[in-house]
Amino acid sequence: MVDQTSSKTGDDGTHDPEDDRLRREILREQVDYLVKALGGPENAAAQWDEDGGLAYVYRPGYILARDEDAEDVASFAGAELAGERGKQRQRGLSVLRIPGDQRVQNVLEQIDDRFGVGVATPEHILFVTPGGGGRLCPAIEPEEPGSDPAPYPALAGDTQGGRNVLVSVVDTGWWPPAATDPASPWLAADVDGDPETIDPSDIHPYAGHGTFIAGVVRTQAPSAAIYVEGFLPVGGAVYESDIVVQLGEALERSPDIISLSAGCPTRKHLPLMGFEVFWERRLRHHKGTVLVAAAGNDGHRLPFWPAAFPWAVSVGALDRAGGRADYSNFGSWVDVYALGSDQVNAYPTGTFVCQESPNVGQARHFKGLARWSGTSFATPLVAGLVAARMSGRGITARLAADELLAEARAHARPGVGPVLEPLP
Repeated sequence: MVDQTSSKTGDDGTHDPEDDRLRREILREQVDYLVKALGGPENAAAQWDEDGGLAYVYRPGYILARDEDAEDVASFAGAELAGERGKQRQRGLSVLRIPGDQRVQNVLEQIDDRFGVGVATPEHILFVTPGGGGRLCPAIEPEEPGSDPAPYPALAGDTQGGRNVLVSVVDTGWWPPAATDPASPWLAADVDGDPETIDPSDIHPYAGHGTFIAGVVRTQAPSAAIYVEGFLPVGGAVYESDIVVQLGEALERSPDIISLSAGCPTRKHLPLMGFEVFWERRLRHHKGTVLVAAAGNDGHRLPFWPAAFPWAVSVGALDRAGGRADYSNFGSWVDVYALGSDQVNAYPTGTFVCQESPNVGQARHFKGLARWSGTSFATPLVAGLVAARMSGRGITARLAADELLAEARAHARPGVGPVLEPLP
């Protein structure tokens, strides 16, 4: 399978103009869908870079600041504290509503000049849909599996892998019929989550994403308990200030591992403020819990957050040949690469109509399985490997992740980086 959005590079370093045009078209289609899913341009907007690539997606009319800076920033910008979340907001993080029709970018430039870069940031939107530079997360729309074996990668030989380990999948939710579908028996027990509503006659974009990911975890950790959080049900997207609150709720289940196949590029490539506060106030106090996060499908080395944080395990994607998938982000901030292309796992039964070029209008029919690609799916593979190592050695997720990353570095591939293979 060829990544629909990859850009072919010739011997002289040039790019195929038609491929670049298609890549941009797909990106625009995805951003349009994300904006529509969140309620229109008053609720979501994109900032584009000079080359026409996606710089970041944000919430118009709102900015973020740390609680200790909020009063000064609000006074300077004429902003007010947004009270829609009340006591449910993340402590340490303030959401500020800027006045009138002022543009977020203009207000932030003024705040940068007055207080320093990064004191206030946009209210970024995290997604499992488009990625900066014109690629996708997931990398392509789901495909019919054809004659491919299921699941792929295959179930690990140790059926006790992941026993007594809880993995929290923070995603689009759980499709309950997968637990009883004969097509996906590996999901028959100890999987639960927030139900995802899916119309089998018209499966919406990114539906089943969380269920597919739960299935990937199970290939490596057949006995792990999994809870699929439905935090990204709207077009696979969520406001930054909302997801950190929801991640705090996920921590109340005391998971050993959090698998997050969502993220975003940011203004000036700065770290996500909401996740900085979440780490400082919440996650670092949960001894041993590990966040495994997708590195994104932009095909470049610029950071994708929260995967780029040093405290997260960032996962890039390999293709079936073992090379770095051309859609996968890369660079020194990516910790490890694992199979992300052409995975086969659980997916809703029904009909999906493609909405992205060049396949717009094409109907695809699914019977409980799909083939899908992206760093979205390399991420749960690594989460499953961590779970299996935990149960096999009786250690915490943090120690298990450290051991696996050390092994990955020892088996690094030239031109790729540290690599982890599926369990036999």
